[in-house]
Amino acid sequence: MLDAPLSRPPVHGLLADGTTVCIRTVRRSDHDQLRGFYEEMSPENLRLRFFSAGRRSAEMAADRACAPPRPGYRALVAETQERIIGLAEYDAGTPGADDDHTAEISIAVADGLHHRGVGTLLVEHLVSAARAEGITRFTADALAENHEVLRLFAALGLRTARRFEGPEVRCSIALDQDDTYLSAVEERGRAADVASLTPLLRPRTVAVLGAGRRAGSIGRAVLHHLKDGGFTGRLFAVNPAARSLLGVPCHPSVAALPVTPDLAVLAVPAAAVPAAAEECGKAGVRALLVLTGGLATDRARDLLATCRSHGMRLVGPNCLGLSNTDPALRLDATFAAGHPLPGTAGVAVQSGGVGIALLDGLSRLGVGVSSFASLGDKYDVSGNDMLQWWESDGRTDLALLHLESFGSPRAFSRTARRVTRRMPVLTVDAGRTEAGRRAAASHTAAAAPRAVTRGALFTQAGITATRSCGELIETAALLHSQPLPAGPRVAIVTNAGGAGVLAADACAEAGLSLPAPGPDLSDDLLDVLPEGATVGNPVDAGAAVSEEQLAGCVERIVRHDGFDAVLVVLVPTAVAAATGDDLVRAVTETAARRTKPLVVVRLEQALPVQLLPAAEGRTLPAYAEPQAAARALAHAGRRAAWLDRPAGTVPGLGGVDTARAHTVVDAYLDAHPDGGRLDPRVCAELLDCYGIPQLPWAWADSEDRAVLAAERLRGADGRVVMKGHWPGLLHKSAEHAVHLDLRGDAQVRAAYRDLETRFAGLLTGVVVQPLADRGVELFAGVVQDEVFGPLVLFGLGGTATEVLADLPRSRLRSTGGTPMARLAPLTDHDVHDLITDPSCAPLLFGPQGGGPVDLAGLEQLLHRLSRMASDLPQLAEADFHPVLATAGRVTVLDARVRLLPRTAQDPYLRRLR
Repeated sequence: MLDAPLSRPPVHGLLADGTTVCIRTVRRSDHDQLRGFYEEMSPENLRLRFFSAGRRSAEMAADRACAPPRPGYRALVAETQERIIGLAEYDAGTPGADDDHTAEISIAVADGLHHRGVGTLLVEHLVSAARAEGITRFTADALAENHEVLRLFAALGLRTARRFEGPEVRCSIALDQDDTYLSAVEERGRAADVASLTPLLRPRTVAVLGAGRRAGSIGRAVLHHLKDGGFTGRLFAVNPAARSLLGVPCHPSVAALPVTPDLAVLAVPAAAVPAAAEECGKAGVRALLVLTGGLATDRARDLLATCRSHGMRLVGPNCLGLSNTDPALRLDATFAAGHPLPGTAGVAVQSGGVGIALLDGLSRLGVGVSSFASLGDKYDVSGNDMLQWWESDGRTDLALLHLESFGSPRAFSRTARRVTRRMPVLTVDAGRTEAGRRAAASHTAAAAPRAVTRGALFTQAGITATRSCGELIETAALLHSQPLPAGPRVAIVTNAGGAGVLAADACAEAGLSLPAPGPDLSDDLLDVLPEGATVGNPVDAGAAVSEEQLAGCVERIVRHDGFDAVLVVLVPTAVAAATGDDLVRAVTETAARRTKPLVVVRLEQALPVQLLPAAEGRTLPAYAEPQAAARALAHAGRRAAWLDRPAGTVPGLGGVDTARAHTVVDAYLDAHPDGGRLDPRVCAELLDCYGIPQLPWAWADSEDRAVLAAERLRGADGRVVMKGHWPGLLHKSAEHAVHLDLRGDAQVRAAYRDLETRFAGLLTGVVVQPLADRGVELFAGVVQDEVFGPLVLFGLGGTATEVLADLPRSRLRSTGGTPMARLAPLTDHDVHDLITDPSCAPLLFGPQGGGPVDLAGLEQLLHRLSRMASDLPQLAEADFHPVLATAGRVTVLDARVRLLPRTAQDPYLRRLR
């Protein structure tokens, strides 16, 4: 059992009704309030908690919780407005704790606050703390009639067993962090998050602070938008110098308003923001929209602290505003030039300028917006929050994101994977380059992640990542109006051969295929097309094609099983009986009977993309460039392929000792508080905790011990390897600190003396191993990205560090290509993608798929590495290089692990930023 740290930093979380509470470690100064907390309980609740209704229990409970810290004990409180409303404890030293990894748990919630999720949130935080301290199981005794606490345990998502002993129930709760538990936590978080966003996105009353008489001010513009947009709730302005603005009643302060607003919009000077936020919090406002930019760091910190202490959700600061076009609400709290068109696309951006462009594009297309949020500096509400809102609002069927950073990447990834099963989620991959990352940081103080990490996130989550706002709108037009293609096979139909060539190039560049039509289809098309038409792919219908002929051609191709999508490229000609509009109309009428995506390119079109009306109330996307149409089709195809693929699972693993791993990590951090690279002996012990196969090895710190180790480890050929070690050593080969192919004691002694001489004062010892067999050399590793969390990399040996831009150039190697990357935890599909990547598959699977290496062992290695990365938030980097894959096994030949200081938090813990 590990010694529990004195305290964890306080964090804020959401209850089931969307209100905010602070979760923190109990302090000794809490004694009187805790005693009062229990004394205020009804006799019935005291009896259920202590099995008796005696008031002496309150004093004893407060004494226990506020006693000096001791090993194996932790107590957390839930606090709101400096009032304690809940307490949860575990104690590994109670008689009910069966072993060093078991602790007894107890929970208490204030009267009148049951069924709001206080106890559940406390237990989740207690579970996280217990796991970090090596505890693997909770036990609890409860009266059989205490249905609330029994329901709480049963609904956690953890494996729970009950044993009835007379009037009492003995509960045993395994603390495994599997997908069932994470999904349960995620669902509770989603419900709480949506409840907390209701005052923001569906307010009944709005107050605008900072609106004045001067035309052109942001506050006045927002007030005008709210009034002119027809907001159906009550609207007020706060201005001590006016009684009315734009026909909206004014009051001198928030406290003077006749009702407490759900949402307050702040457009006051930067220096006044913290005081205005405090005024709103004291008045009971539930949400803030802060438009003001230029807040200094201390003011921004004060703003967030005020929002947390008063339980207010925050959008901004430094943003364009937000809107909800629901006809029953008509909320437009932005200062954009016009009102967004009501529709079904949800939009969240960090840049106000990008937001205006997307709103304009969606309105022009006729797609419209369900709700819009300009997140600005994104101190609180994030893209993850908005995804959960759109998932639940009943109006949104398409989500568009332009985010320069992700606040809680693992939570975002899990949420996006779920939401993208229900609706397309599109994003602009902003900050792909170093210049872009610098611009993002200077614009919104966002730390944009590396491109390889973004790619891994988007791929795993099923997000459609585009490279520009224009491409985002182009793709949204197709996904909004067309069915998804069943594959990449595209048929091109054109009335101009040159335009068809452009379209063919665009499709090939987008990764689409252009199969030739079979004989039957070719004959069928020649029957309907004018003389001189050529039937291939593209199909050149000729400049004189009529409306009826084009319609017949397109309809036959749409019906044919050999194509997954149809791209029609039209140019105006002077020889056709039909006008360009006639030809387009022929295609739109065919679109009404479509069973596969049908898109049009009109080279004379002024707009980049528009949606043309088709029969039966449908629409058809028309593009000005074939490249745009091909990109959109390729994005739609990738979405279809992702949806066709079953959701992956994270398999269970035998032989994993998470408690021991935490013990190893904590022991190292006790001795090295700033973290660092593990000694080879500690590194090997950590890998052993996860059942990661390693080449046999021995540590030696003298010449004689090296000889003894070599004698013990020699294989049939009698050869060994010796690797020098000292703190800070990264690359043994680059430092010439490795001796290979050592035979006999004399060579072992000579090698040790060489290392001892050349690295005098540095060398702390050597690792001796048998010389490994021949096989495929691979790399497997983890890097902790500061934005996205742990990223698992896999590729041919010596290549993966080339993508880690923050590592010294000395670590870069020239062999192989860029490795594949996926975010932990890896599902079975993620591991399959890594192993079957074309850069590795030929060597792993062998000629004609003969499979010369141990693929099952390789899958196990990657899953175990992923589990280690998921279990240990302190893991900064793991480098397994080389990993040797042979027909019979997969073995790590060399491993390096670096740890972070004890500042990392459980990434799956429900908490506000």
